[in-house]
Amino acid sequence: MRIARAGVLALACLGIGGSPAEGPARSPQEAKTLVAIREAGRALVPLHERKRPARAGDWLARFPEAGQTFDEYLGSSPNRPGQGWTTLYVQPLGPSDEGQRRLLEATVDLLGRFYGLPVKTLEPIGLEALPPEAGRLHPTYGNPQIHSLAVLDLLKPRRPADALAVLCLTASDLYPQDDWNFVFGQASLGERVGVWSTSRLGDPSKEFATCLRRTLAVALHETGHMFGIVHCTAYECGMNGSNSLAVSDRAPMPFCPECEMKVWWNVGLDPVARYRSLADFAEARGLAAEGRAWRASLEALEARGR
Repeated sequence: MRIARAGVLALACLGIGGSPAEGPARSPQEAKTLVAIREAGRALVPLHERKRPARAGDWLARFPEAGQTFDEYLGSSPNRPGQGWTTLYVQPLGPSDEGQRRLLEATVDLLGRFYGLPVKTLEPIGLEALPPEAGRLHPTYGNPQIHSLAVLDLLKPRRPADALAVLCLTASDLYPQDDWNFVFGQASLGERVGVWSTSRLGDPSKEFATCLRRTLAVALHETGHMFGIVHCTAYECGMNGSNSLAVSDRAPMPFCPECEMKVWWNVGLDPVARYRSLADFAEARGLAAEGRAWRASLEALEARGR
């Protein structure tokens, strides 16, 4: 879920520079691929900031986590394309307006470029599909909310047979359990379903650019969880978590080298072509910081071949 837990930084960076963890024997071709992935990851390290110490009020200050190295990810049996799983799906839930539809269209575009898979949009589902007990009024503020775990339960039996993952987009505010205020999103690492909400990300009719960045960042993060990527504690990274909009806005949308290697390996992507596509997307959508970051990554990898 986007609300993150903390990290222990001392062991967070072993996947790039350290020795491979114990694991299954690799074929010569797979071993060669892993060497290339690690070399590309190393080339990106100077472009990324190590994770800063948690500030007062950060989720990291309250819930320490160990993070996940690339080697640990390789040994974790994450969800990958195969077994007939070929496609990412986005499931709209509840009412939407023109601003929401624009956010959805951009999300579908970016997910395909970022994770290198076809992305399809499913027919919308109404909130009435959720059981009555899945809704509440916030105990302090009185605003309506829906239970994020109930949404995940709704998605599981509806998941298409070829779905690697199904990510639900809703404008309804989410809460994961009774003693929590809210959650930006939540995903299952094993069951290939996730949900994220635009409720707290601003009004797209008044501040579309801000809402767009926030929506895309949460979508990439929650989808990363469905690929088995846990919260990052090594770098300032799109897989960091947050417990407030201010913390979320401080985090970058792009992933760090450690988390990028996981994506490249999982889906078998060419990092150079991917960064070119991501930079083009960001520049066309007015995402200046993300465009610079992805363009710099492209140039760093291209420079290795000169």
